[in-house]
Amino acid sequence: MSEQTASTLTANRPHSNNLLRRDVRFLGNILGDVLVHQGGHELLEIVEKIREMSKALRAEFVPELYDEFKSVIDALSPENRHQVIRAFAIYFQLVNIAEQNHRIRRKRDYERSAGETVQPGSIESAVQVLKEQGIAVNEVKSMIEGISLELVMTAHPTEATRRAVLDIHQRIASQVMELDSPTLTYREREKLREKLLNEVLTLWQTDELRDRKPTVIDEVRNGMYYFDETLFEVLPSVYEELERCLDKYYPDERWHVPAYLRFGTWIGGDRDGNPSVTAKVTWETLTLQRGLVLDKYEELLKNLMGQLSFSTNIVTVSDELLQSMKRDREQVELRSVEMWRNEKEPYKVKLCYMLEKLANTRNDALKGSPSRYNSAEDLKDDLLLIDTSLRQHFADYVADTHIRKLIRQVELFGFHLAALDVRQHSKEHENAMTEVLANMNISDNYAALGEEEKIELLHRLLNDPRPLTSPHFDYSESTRECLDVYHTIYRAQQEFGVNCISSYLISMTQGASDMLEVMVFAKEVGLFRKESGGNIRCTLQAVPLFETIDDLHAAPGIMEQLFALPIYRQAVEARGNLHEIMLGYSDSNKDGGVVTANWELRVALNAITSAARKFNVKLKFFHGRGGALGRGGMPLNRSILAQPPHTVGGGIKITEQGEVLSSRYSMKGIAYRSLEQATWALVTAARLSKYPEQEAAAVAEWETISKGISETALQKYQDLIFRDPDFLTFFKESTPLPEIGELNIGSRPSKRKNSDRFEDLRAIPWVFAWTQSRYLLPAWYAAGTALHSYVQDDPQRLETLKTMYGQFPFFTSLIDNLQMALAKADLLIAKEYAGMITDALIRDRIFAQIEEEYERTSRLILQITGQADILDNVPVIQESIRLRNPYVDPLSYMQVQLLTELRELRSRGEEDDPLLLREVLLTINGIAAGLRNTG
Repeated sequence: MSEQTASTLTANRPHSNNLLRRDVRFLGNILGDVLVHQGGHELLEIVEKIREMSKALRAEFVPELYDEFKSVIDALSPENRHQVIRAFAIYFQLVNIAEQNHRIRRKRDYERSAGETVQPGSIESAVQVLKEQGIAVNEVKSMIEGISLELVMTAHPTEATRRAVLDIHQRIASQVMELDSPTLTYREREKLREKLLNEVLTLWQTDELRDRKPTVIDEVRNGMYYFDETLFEVLPSVYEELERCLDKYYPDERWHVPAYLRFGTWIGGDRDGNPSVTAKVTWETLTLQRGLVLDKYEELLKNLMGQLSFSTNIVTVSDELLQSMKRDREQVELRSVEMWRNEKEPYKVKLCYMLEKLANTRNDALKGSPSRYNSAEDLKDDLLLIDTSLRQHFADYVADTHIRKLIRQVELFGFHLAALDVRQHSKEHENAMTEVLANMNISDNYAALGEEEKIELLHRLLNDPRPLTSPHFDYSESTRECLDVYHTIYRAQQEFGVNCISSYLISMTQGASDMLEVMVFAKEVGLFRKESGGNIRCTLQAVPLFETIDDLHAAPGIMEQLFALPIYRQAVEARGNLHEIMLGYSDSNKDGGVVTANWELRVALNAITSAARKFNVKLKFFHGRGGALGRGGMPLNRSILAQPPHTVGGGIKITEQGEVLSSRYSMKGIAYRSLEQATWALVTAARLSKYPEQEAAAVAEWETISKGISETALQKYQDLIFRDPDFLTFFKESTPLPEIGELNIGSRPSKRKNSDRFEDLRAIPWVFAWTQSRYLLPAWYAAGTALHSYVQDDPQRLETLKTMYGQFPFFTSLIDNLQMALAKADLLIAKEYAGMITDALIRDRIFAQIEEEYERTSRLILQITGQADILDNVPVIQESIRLRNPYVDPLSYMQVQLLTELRELRSRGEEDDPLLLREVLLTINGIAAGLRNTG
């Protein structure tokens, strides 16, 4: 695109954003050159014409210009249309790269100019508040030992960007960052431009679309990419910063922060609705993860070879280190590593043996042999020997710089890289249990038993040490696969350590029996065992996933019923009196709408916590948030602080999905800032839990108000979604829902069953489709009616909501998320999508209802926040959305045109036009890049 196009997008920004404008202009000019090079000046001119008209329509809607704009788009030849779509889509990719780079630049600028000033939302600001409030060191130590956050990468298919494209993005980002160097010569700057021109040309000629659905192992490798590129380095740096700040403000204490921040994954373990995730795939996943982490350790040990050149002619190393080297000579034969020839450099000699032992760790045939590392603890012990010895001859600077970080990496990543959660639907366990018990003549039809009968039977089986399965039985394929998973988990814990898999999640948990079935199967393979003395050994925990509104209501009773069973209570004790519970944001939102889902999740958090306290059980809540607003998506720090502080004590897990991974973790600077803000939120939440800032009476009143608002929102939402007989027609015909399934962005099917029922549609395509069509309906619908039902034009009640917005974190978070959704939604564009609905009566009636609710919600939000415009409180995002919209609009108009053509072909029973379908999919990718959201 031309310089004018690029500069327009960033016009009117504050002066401090000059560098961002420079980068966008620079990349826009390069893209313009590529367009001319690939399609001639005609291509650039048509792109410019469409852009100018779209921008003018955004400034002022003129019907004549609107008609002309649509006619220009309609008149495009298929070839031109294809290239125009790609031009806008790639432009957004470049703008996104520039904005990400600018976030890193802004943080560096702040640190450079602030001097001793502490940045808000930083780790240091959280520790500084602890000190300023006079919180004693023993209290701080207790808080730090109590915080815990695990971020879990999921297999949900919301990442529309291919790995090949992400690699190009990385290279472009790195090269654009070089533009900031003040030492660049004119020739070097020109060379840099040439390199970027090559990258953008490569991007133009790289297919954004996958030609097949990714396999599960493809998804596993994509997830591991972030560990390889950023997380292995960044995560220890966050720990170093927290320890630095604690040392600064509490210098009398020697700090070694426990492992409070980790990453986990579902990818390769999440088999709910995905038959491609088998026990074999789970094993392969764990093997790949171990391979990567061993590669990283080998690389770091080889680097140490160049650092630890200390000579015994000058220093004296520890006797313990020398003794360990003596043992190594006896036990380890160097095959893949050449012995260091200078015996006077003992650290290098020791590292040779360590490298050989790491190489042998990959060899399962050597399992148990002292010639390999049989656990990550063994590797850590060797590193501690080196660390202690270095400090003995006062090389503590070297130990702090090189060894301490590596020790931390071993603590965090072990030999498994990331804990893998297994997930399966409760019905699969019930079916397998029915077959197993019938084979053993224990129950003719377990599935037909009542809930209380199931619980009684499963409790008895848990107490019985006798096996229920036999290799001599012929089980159905599904039951055999179900049993194989447990065998794989047991084998994995033996090979990779017990932390590699310790949580087994149960989708659609609707009764205590769903949990007990998993424990009985765990008993079959030794993951749960009642020993002769009565003690319980348990290395796998059944984790309920409460998803729908009804499930959330039932959850406290289910957990009380389980905790009341003596053997289950003992199993929890064996796991440190800590129980994990997962709450689903996606299905609860789809089921009850955004307001009710958020409220019911809060109620469930409090109620389940109260139930657990009766049994002295601590809870770790696992928040199943999606990337998009309609699925609980929000910045990581805000998602932590949105929880009632007293529910954070046992730790938090949060899912990290799709585009969230690439936007948060593809660049080291942004990954660090995101994890730093998460740590700030954790420490802040721990402080607020112990020293609350709000009066309990005020919170109780605000919760009563929120409950009433939620009840009205649920009625309004379900009146449309569930009780309007024409709603599904409206949804399917006015969004690209059918076509999203053809995008090849994930290994899972978009429906739980081959059915057109709303209940069987997954939450991800539900939100994705509404995002593409610019409604963003799941993220805001029913909020306006609900808020108005309380206010009722009463100024005093409005004042109450204003107070809640300023002082009640739950309500603040809800209103701010609604603002973001309203800002990204665009009903003028959505009306174009509604035009695809064949029945005009359905279209006009439902669209009018949606439009009315949008206006009502916007009006109430502005009254509560006291703002003139939506998102006035976040002007950077407000401006970004405002300036992106004119560039997203052409893609939306073209998508409607293409969908109309494609559906007409299909309605006539004709074969698909591959080019037409491809263009639809390109617009989906482009709009996702422009809005920075899929689903």
